[in-house]
Amino acid sequence: MLVFVLNAGSSSLKYQLMNPVIKKVFASGICERIGIDGVLKHEYGDGKKLVINVPMPTHKEAISAVLSTLTAGEGKVIDSINDIEAIGHRTVHGGEEFASSVLITPDVIETMKRLSPLAPLHNPANILGIEICQELMPGKPNVGVFDTAFHQTMPDYAYMYALPYEMYTKHGIRKYGFHGTSHYFVSNEARAMLEKKQNTRIVVCHLGNGSSVSAVLNGKCIDTSMGLTPIQGLMMGTRSGDVGAGALQYMMAKENLTIDQALDIMNKKSGILGVSGKSSDLREVLEGMQNGDDRCRLAVDMVAYIIKKYVGSYVAALDGIDALCFTGGIGENAALIREKVCAGLDSMGLVIDPVKNDRRSSAARDISTNGSTARIFVIPTQEEYVIANDTYNIVSGTGR
Repeated sequence: MLVFVLNAGSSSLKYQLMNPVIKKVFASGICERIGIDGVLKHEYGDGKKLVINVPMPTHKEAISAVLSTLTAGEGKVIDSINDIEAIGHRTVHGGEEFASSVLITPDVIETMKRLSPLAPLHNPANILGIEICQELMPGKPNVGVFDTAFHQTMPDYAYMYALPYEMYTKHGIRKYGFHGTSHYFVSNEARAMLEKKQNTRIVVCHLGNGSSVSAVLNGKCIDTSMGLTPIQGLMMGTRSGDVGAGALQYMMAKENLTIDQALDIMNKKSGILGVSGKSSDLREVLEGMQNGDDRCRLAVDMVAYIIKKYVGSYVAALDGIDALCFTGGIGENAALIREKVCAGLDSMGLVIDPVKNDRRSSAARDISTNGSTARIFVIPTQEEYVIANDTYNIVSGTGR
């Protein structure tokens, strides 16, 4: 089955054309600068690449351009859009309503619209992508794969905030978590690498421009670092992560900020960028640290320290650990961050092998010492595969 995977953002969209049964990707790419001018970056075949400048005033023109590129010209990989059998959508916020991926229906779209205040930048764009695909490819089944779904197994004492209970019953204010498709994929890969399906205690660190940690017991999430929105938890590229409410109030008073202005700072001007003053890209900050920039050094130390604190707390929540996993752009490539996170965790059974850690590879690998009682894995995430596979299973009726 050919599945068209779509991740529609506010001004960009990523796509992939895949057969999840044989795990073959025929094409992938991204549309950028939607609403400004439009750039389509398309990869197909054995690493062939195209960059196409095409007007994209709206998402409709962007998706139309992708479908045209897939079916005609130099980047062609299929004869017709009729070859596409289903569309899988990355959908960000499913609230408590969606604990698994679902076939898109009018009721599902209405529920997503109702949940949009919880993800105002993401859900409307996701819905727009769904509706455009329904228009351009009528009759094709669409499936929504929610970032929050994997975390719906958290117990109430883990997802509740210590606010008046009415804030939860009236407004749904609680921890939801994100990056669920990645945490699901990586934790299951780790279970396979452990050759152990029962009594597995796994901590997954998804580290990129957006980052989160999850505690996974026997394949089910019992806690995660992100909360009602993706701002909570770890220090990220431009997001602050955990900040006390008193500090937020004090900053607002001193700088004469509205709540929207304060949240804009916490979402877009904080994190690695805010502390280093250099970049939100950790690679540039690591380079700055090596050149003696003390603010870059501080940012790197903070990133690793905060991850390490979450790892330790989740080992406690799991009553031990069988595997610690690193994934995402930073998790897969930043050996120094992995080294700093694992330093001193010997008492938890986590002992990193410096030679294995420094060895670069695109494959999943074990970087712990032979004597480590718990394993340390680097596992490249495959969120698009999870979306495509869930879409295939739902459309074919086999279930996840």
